[in-house]
Amino acid sequence: MDHYILAIETSCDETAAAIIKNGTEIISNVVSSQIESHKRFGGVVPEIASRHHVEQMTIVLEEALKQAEMVPKELTAVAVTEGPGLVGALLIGINAAKAFAFVNGLPLIGTHHIAGHIYANNLVQPMEFPLLALVVSGGHTELVFMREHGSFEVIGETRDDAAGEAYDKVARVLNMPYPGGPHIDRLAHEATEAVKFPRVWLEEGSYDFSFSGLKSAVINYKHNMDQRGEAIIPEQVAKGFQDSVVEVLTAKTVRAAREFGVKQVIAAGGVSANKGLRSALETAFEQEGIPFFVPPLKLCTDNAAMIGAAAYQMYEAGVRGNLAMNGRPGMELTSWK
Repeated sequence: MDHYILAIETSCDETAAAIIKNGTEIISNVVSSQIESHKRFGGVVPEIASRHHVEQMTIVLEEALKQAEMVPKELTAVAVTEGPGLVGALLIGINAAKAFAFVNGLPLIGTHHIAGHIYANNLVQPMEFPLLALVVSGGHTELVFMREHGSFEVIGETRDDAAGEAYDKVARVLNMPYPGGPHIDRLAHEATEAVKFPRVWLEEGSYDFSFSGLKSAVINYKHNMDQRGEAIIPEQVAKGFQDSVVEVLTAKTVRAAREFGVKQVIAAGGVSANKGLRSALETAFEQEGIPFFVPPLKLCTDNAAMIGAAAYQMYEAGVRGNLAMNGRPGMELTSWK
């Protein structure tokens, strides 16, 4: 029997709803972005994000059902991002999901945001285990080893700034708008030379990441050039910064893939849309002879389809939430198997 999951995602600044069939097929996927509202502030303002979610939640839910040409009684369950994320934003989606589930007598499933990003790949091609997932976004940089569906072992994570956060901060230094990642990526591809910035490897054998020092190196370079009265070349700064981020992410992912003997490597999260990172990972794993996959751009950034894909696997494993569910901004990625 086919299962249809209605999924809701409101962890940050996208209000999203989707209907997913059997964890692999997108029936509808609606996303209302708030980027224009937050641009003037150079980042997401939590209170503004929450207010926008309140305004858009019902509209997005109705549109997801309309596009799918479905009614609530045809659904199997309701899934929602339980965490991590901005607590006010999470609560809007969670309360909407609880109300919808209660009124329609449907099971409720609380889903981890990062599990969602990982399972976005299952909407494109089957996940093969054991696998390694590189998760890179505005708030997260993690290497996750999976032995099977629902099994997550975080073998490396950022100790300070996430990759996407560092991109946004460097973009601000270069007077580029939020979100900074796409602008840095574009500039980097326009340069033929690069400013040399450090690579942070941490202790020998570590799979953790650190991008705060790299961000500071870019800021110090800009300040030093200003004090000398010399103009920076933004394209060369962007390329130097991106080269450092990409080299560290790629090298650690390749080393982990070898050590854990994985059958597949996947990338996930908003920064996996970065052309420089995609190209480096594709080249590296082609040389390694390990299949590498990354979702299309629309499934890299926050969306509800990915939440539905993860929730289907949770539903099949018998995982259920309840109406006492609350937002968990610091929710850890733990196995459900």
